[in-house]
Amino acid sequence: MREPDPRVVLGLHRSRHERLILTSALELGVEAIDTSFNYHGFSAHTALAEVGGDLLPRFTVSTKVGFFPAADGVEHSLDPGRLRAAVEQTNRDLGRVPDLVFLHNPERSLPERSSVGQEALGTACAALERAAANGLCGAWGVSSWDPLPLPGLVDDTMPRPDVLMIRAGLLVPIDVLEASEALAARWDLDAERLWGMSPFGGGAGNPLWETFDPRVFIQNPDDDLSAVQAAFRIACRLPQVGKVAVGTDDPSHLAELVAALRYEADVGSLRTYRRLLRERAGRQPV
Repeated sequence: MREPDPRVVLGLHRSRHERLILTSALELGVEAIDTSFNYHGFSAHTALAEVGGDLLPRFTVSTKVGFFPAADGVEHSLDPGRLRAAVEQTNRDLGRVPDLVFLHNPERSLPERSSVGQEALGTACAALERAAANGLCGAWGVSSWDPLPLPGLVDDTMPRPDVLMIRAGLLVPIDVLEASEALAARWDLDAERLWGMSPFGGGAGNPLWETFDPRVFIQNPDDDLSAVQAAFRIACRLPQVGKVAVGTDDPSHLAELVAALRYEADVGSLRTYRRLLRERAGRQPV
């Protein structure tokens, strides 16, 4: 069994919720798992408790609220009552208090008027802040797939999350990357309080990784380093984050990613890459 490494979080977005991946994660030193109220057809929490309830005390568990069942499938809401009820149900379904609850993609329900949007975001954040204060979760955060509208809504009166989860890696558009960093700055969150997600832009099986070699962004790569490993390691620095959540049901794939942490990204090459992204998007250099 390896020493714990806090930089890797096992994501359960598309997981089959099998016990093997949980036990393998612990053997590899991965002691954090990330799920959501709406994953696995809104049954992720109960499925997790059924296959690994005895293992959950050994994990730091984060989850998300914001999506809800609807007549036509799924709907999103920032209603504070619904968010509170989802956190309460999460406690019941998991059989334990989650360590961290994210407000899930708040941009999905923001009104067009900025003043109304600011109030909606602030009220939703306050609901999760109260949930944490009431002992329904250890901490709270915001998880955003498309943070572009969010930095302009944050002011000093809005609750400050403990953690911000944003997209990370080589396939993140420059406007999303910079909006994520702007949002972190508005909330005064350092890199240790930032989590990256979707490091492969949709999956490690993306054909792009067979034609594009991300190892050019790694210091001193060797023959043991795969393209997938390099892409994962880069996600820790684009933007700079303290943790990266990655989903897999394959223990060997998880072991490959953990092994990638011994390599270091080439900061100079990534700085050049960001400049090229800005130029391609027609934006001024910074």
